[in-house]
Amino acid sequence: MKEPAASTILQHLTTVASERSARHEDASLASKVTAVKAYQQRRFERTYEDLLTHPRYAGASNFFLEELYGPNDFTQRDAQFARIVPALVRLFPTEVVETVEALAALHAMSERFDTLMARQLDSPSVDAQRYCKAWQLCGDRAGRERQIALMEHVGRSLDSLTRNPLLRHSLRLMRAPARAAGMAALQSFLESGFETFRTMRGADQFLDWIGERERALAAALFTVEPAEAAKLGQLP
Repeated sequence: MKEPAASTILQHLTTVASERSARHEDASLASKVTAVKAYQQRRFERTYEDLLTHPRYAGASNFFLEELYGPNDFTQRDAQFARIVPALVRLFPTEVVETVEALAALHAMSERFDTLMARQLDSPSVDAQRYCKAWQLCGDRAGRERQIALMEHVGRSLDSLTRNPLLRHSLRLMRAPARAAGMAALQSFLESGFETFRTMRGADQFLDWIGERERALAAALFTVEPAEAAKLGQLP
């Protein structure tokens, strides 16, 4: 079971690399993708304004904002990730491997959608109307639902894993070896995710809220006239 997982994880990372390569070769596309990501980050800030300041959920909300919705360049982290996939699959429990596989799938799907959205734009300027129009031109309702479902699955898996004290301890022990191996970016991401979900003391309500809001917005974006998109309330 684990060997196919390694191949699948690496395939997802290859998809991400291919998306980045296409942007590298097309400066116009790259600027539009950056604009889409920046707009989605602003959208997340508006949709989850209450959670971003919530005493219990602020940490997890900011983790999602910076690690999943932000326009940051994760090339270095992903390269580090790809280098350790064979060892990770060989050494870690099946539950960890399955979580990593789902995370890689979500990453690849999100990058693909960002590129598709950017290709619908006529300039690197994104507002509610342009975003809605690009969303509708991309279509793929089933794909959008899979994206949300994957996000929920990754969150619930992380929540479950952080209850394992042995895994948390093992991750802390990896700090020095990770730095020595040039994998500090990956180590920081893993520790941040684990600590965020651990301190939340249960992620069910948090993930339920995100799933409900993301599905409601996705449905609205598919049906509203682009000129009316700004009235949805969640779009900046």
